[in-house]
Amino acid sequence: MKRPIKKVAVIGSGIMGSGIACHFANVGVEVLLLDIIPRELNASEKAKGLTLEDKAVRNRLVNDSLKASLKSKPSPIYNKKFADRISTGNLEDDISKIKDVDWIIEVVVERLDIKQLVFEKIEKYRKPGTLISSNTSGIPIKFMNEGRSEDFQQHFAVTHFFNPPRYLKLFEVIPGPNCKQEVTDFLMMYGEKFLGKTSVLAKDTPAFIGNRVGIFGIMSLFHQVKELGLTVEEVDKLTGPVIGRPKSATFRTVDVVGLDTLVHVANGIYENCPNDEAHELFKLPDFINKMMENKWLGSKTKQGFYKRVVENGKKAILALDLDTLEYRPSKKVKFATLEMTKTIDNVIDRFKVLIKGKDKAGEFYRKNFASMFGYVQNRIPEISDELYRLDDAMKAGFGWGHGPFQIWDAIGIEKGIELMQAENIPVANWVTEMLESGNKSFYTIEDGAKYYYAIPSKKQEKIPGQDSFIILDNIREAKTIWSNSEAAIQHLGDGILNVEFRSKMNTIGGGVIQAINKGIDLAEQEYEAVIIGNQAPNFSVGANLAMVFMTAVEQEYDELGFAIKSFQDTVMRLRYSSVPTIVAPHGMTLGGGCEMTLHADKVVAAAESYIGLVEFGVGLLPGGAGTKEMTLRAAQTFKDGDVQLNRLREHFLAIAMAKVSTSAYEAFDLDILKPGKDLVVVNRDRQIATAKRYALQMVKDGYTQPAPQKVKVLGKQSLGMFLVGTDAMEKGFYISEHDKLIGNKIAYVMSGGDLSEPTYVSEQYLLDLEREAFLSLLTEKKTLQRIEHTLKTGKPLRN
Repeated sequence: MKRPIKKVAVIGSGIMGSGIACHFANVGVEVLLLDIIPRELNASEKAKGLTLEDKAVRNRLVNDSLKASLKSKPSPIYNKKFADRISTGNLEDDISKIKDVDWIIEVVVERLDIKQLVFEKIEKYRKPGTLISSNTSGIPIKFMNEGRSEDFQQHFAVTHFFNPPRYLKLFEVIPGPNCKQEVTDFLMMYGEKFLGKTSVLAKDTPAFIGNRVGIFGIMSLFHQVKELGLTVEEVDKLTGPVIGRPKSATFRTVDVVGLDTLVHVANGIYENCPNDEAHELFKLPDFINKMMENKWLGSKTKQGFYKRVVENGKKAILALDLDTLEYRPSKKVKFATLEMTKTIDNVIDRFKVLIKGKDKAGEFYRKNFASMFGYVQNRIPEISDELYRLDDAMKAGFGWGHGPFQIWDAIGIEKGIELMQAENIPVANWVTEMLESGNKSFYTIEDGAKYYYAIPSKKQEKIPGQDSFIILDNIREAKTIWSNSEAAIQHLGDGILNVEFRSKMNTIGGGVIQAINKGIDLAEQEYEAVIIGNQAPNFSVGANLAMVFMTAVEQEYDELGFAIKSFQDTVMRLRYSSVPTIVAPHGMTLGGGCEMTLHADKVVAAAESYIGLVEFGVGLLPGGAGTKEMTLRAAQTFKDGDVQLNRLREHFLAIAMAKVSTSAYEAFDLDILKPGKDLVVVNRDRQIATAKRYALQMVKDGYTQPAPQKVKVLGKQSLGMFLVGTDAMEKGFYISEHDKLIGNKIAYVMSGGDLSEPTYVSEQYLLDLEREAFLSLLTEKKTLQRIEHTLKTGKPLRN
């Protein structure tokens, strides 16, 4: 059924409501955001002589909420301009406007009586056939359906976003008992394709899938932390990036989300799931009750499991001692078990090692995984009929790199059962039957597709919906045609090659450069096009800074010059090869990663791409053709008059201020992405498949190799302006002496050197200036200090 979504109404403008409104605006939908009217005037309104009938007063709650949301960090909106797609109003004056929308989303307070009042109002004005959904996380749909019309019930479901809606990918769809199948199918599709989500079909059970399993995991930890005598810092170290989870791990995450939010969901499960075998685990430990009494709720109350303080003029982080409930300085954490995983880059390969640990960490992992395996096995078929949905929910809603069944597979089914038996946790019948039927894993890969163990049929069945995606994990083994230690090349079919980085943080070193050149060589000889794409957390954080530092310290300047020239030449090949090149950036795309993006024939960027030339922060300028390219892009906009200087200044500042876009859409404003040439995809899982589709189209359209370009540089005209500017900035104590030196080097390159008048030069001329400036900065002691500090701390040094 074709159902265009041009306009959406969001009822309720709290944190979630405003966040959902912003995300629909992100994807180009017009949004009507409504909330209640205030019951009384505030002090400011009284001072202005306003009354409760004034529109500014009547829309105060919704406008204040949206304004607060737009100011929050991280931002809920891809680009501030997109906020214009949201109009606001109130539930008395503007409710009739919902007759013109395609989808109504209720996001009011979690009280059935209030929701029923809202639905009653909606029914008066809602056009038959309009989608209607609730963002509830705990109220059964059958209760919300009571008293509603047949058409309402046929188009009603829960669409549960996770907070913040822009960033967390989980989109749980729970159809009402009378909801049409076509409505459910549409919501699942829309979440994936247009909202960029992982749509997970769930049953109408308390907390659905994500929160049921996720809150169990946290509550289980709350009880284990006392049993094992672990500190909050130790738990966060054990449950963070080492096992593929966010840096905020467990206790920091609770602080960010709010302890009261967690407690609300945990209490809901405790009250509504009396037959859950882990029922008592959802009962709050004494230390949680005490924290609730003290209102130590986390970030919102300035203290929770952690507390930021200023002592003797220095910022410090204190941690809560769970025995004394007093704050103390947080301590560094070290475990022998974790040391054993330092050389294992692939997280999925660490789990087997972690459970063998002889220390407290090993004991923690054995107990933790055993309890999680025991819990998820029993949630099927209660909360879902398919096990892969539980994994999808935990990865998309809680940022886990791997779901519980994937971890169990990594450890081994029999080994997981051993861990459970050691903790006296019974094994579910279906798991035993699975092993008896000859299935030794929950998942298998076959012909580039992923299969899961289906309990009813007792065999592996293909996970639906994969046809729109190219998942490198699924094809890597079968489709890799060339590789080295830092990169690999896969043939995606139809003559399209993909170069995948595999270095740490996808840094760019000799192996990556070799792979890109090899990919272009192969495409020019026997294939059709090259995509530079990967599915790691970040596209690339830039050049291998440690290698650059060591080579500079050893004063191997010839070697450095050769390496920089090699990188420049490779980046230029992306533009001037005889085959189409497409770069698919996502996440952090910094320094050299940005320079590759700038030079591709086409960019297919994920919406969540943070792209920028950040070399200034480590005392350098962009040396992989980035400074040249920003000069060229400024020159392409030149017109007669002072506008030339203004445009060049904008591009200079983008480099000198190390500006990074907060989304792919902001990268258009920075002139990193080009309208009409480059595009943005909201769902990262579709990114490489989309890039392949465009590569094929470029081949079909008869791609021709671009001709070399001449660049207009302004010489002394712009150089003088820049030098005066950096001198004034230093004298005003806005920048340091070394900042001024770097700025002047950038200015020299972007001006084309000390030319007496505006001149057209070749790109190679600018590349040579850029490389010379880059090398000269590596001879500076303060640059080496900046690089060393960044390598040690991950933070820039201002010296």
